[in-house]
Amino acid sequence: MDSRKRLLIRNKTIATGLMVGAAILFVVARSQKGHGAWEWLAAFAEAAMVGALADWFAVVALFRHPLGVPIPHTAIIKNKKDTIAGNLADFIRDKFLASDTLIARMREYNPAEHLAVYLMSRENAASLARGVTRVLADSLDFIDDERVQKLLRAALSNRIENLDLASSAGTILDTLRKDQRHQVVLDDLLHRFAGWLATAEAQARLATSIDDMCTKEYPLLSAFIPNRDQFSRGVGEKVARRMNAFIQEVNADPGHEVRFKFDTAVANFIVRLKSDPVLRNKIEAIKLEVVHNQAIADYAQNLGKDLKNWLENDLQQPRSRVREKIAAAVEGLGTTLAQNRGLKESLNEHLETLIMHYGDSLRTAIAGHISGTMQKWESDDYTNEIELSIGSDLQFIRMNGTLVGGVIGLLLHAVSLLLA
Repeated sequence: MDSRKRLLIRNKTIATGLMVGAAILFVVARSQKGHGAWEWLAAFAEAAMVGALADWFAVVALFRHPLGVPIPHTAIIKNKKDTIAGNLADFIRDKFLASDTLIARMREYNPAEHLAVYLMSRENAASLARGVTRVLADSLDFIDDERVQKLLRAALSNRIENLDLASSAGTILDTLRKDQRHQVVLDDLLHRFAGWLATAEAQARLATSIDDMCTKEYPLLSAFIPNRDQFSRGVGEKVARRMNAFIQEVNADPGHEVRFKFDTAVANFIVRLKSDPVLRNKIEAIKLEVVHNQAIADYAQNLGKDLKNWLENDLQQPRSRVREKIAAAVEGLGTTLAQNRGLKESLNEHLETLIMHYGDSLRTAIAGHISGTMQKWESDDYTNEIELSIGSDLQFIRMNGTLVGGVIGLLLHAVSLLLA
């Protein structure tokens, strides 16, 4: 049996016992014709019995009709269920979930500080990492479902087919060109090319190419060149140095002719991407070929499966690298948050903004959920649940009413004797 029900039955028994005891005492005292001490006991018992009956009626009337008689304004909780539900929901909405109240409590609590302390704990970070990896594992199983994969493939294919790749590429390049970021790309390419020219491998390839050219283009001349290997290496090194010098010249001059020609080439290519039907059709054909190419689709699927298998295997290990990385990232986030006052203030301010923007709609939804849920309860179940929650405490009203009523009876009897 529920402990609340046992407590309710016990307190009901005590309260009823006191009421019955007062009634018996009243009968016994009256039977003694009210002489001497019996007169005082009769006054006590009479008032105690009245108090006990009045409080019994009041307590019972909260939950049901006393003795089953449908007296008006009884069974209040049962009959006012919808009103109570609405009032309770409104009270929670307006008092507990009011935006001003929530913001005040949040400022007092300082959630960013508590979050930083929580995340810095290694145990908490490990616990969060385990939770995240469980979500990852469940997500992998979900994505592995053939129905989900079919839906994802269809959605992705549809989005790619409807994408104007040529115009999108043209817009991106146009944005880069306006901010001169395409020149940064050129700088990086020239820097990488210069770095390659400085290697022995590049100079050896240049030497081989020069020797092959001499042999093919000038066979008679090449026959009279002494130490051809040394000659080719020397020429290769000189060509590499001259090319590097030219690259440094381009890098040092923002207005160099090469940069102008590169800018012109990019601009012309952007125009073609946006307006040249031949180029646009070629790009569209390549895009569709990639989308519908079964080999590419199989490769992507196998790649996804390999990634899934690796991740599943790693997550099953006692010291999962993924889990350790996530835990380290969580700890790092906590440390950063703890050491950066501005970041904590920003987080708290954003939380306040969220409360201001969404607090009203959220608290209205919560109040509606509370009210709707309570209104759907069966009246008897609802009444029984409330009685189990507060009924045992209400029995003390009956007990106190019996005892206090008896004391008042004694006082009234004393007053009546004084006035007589």
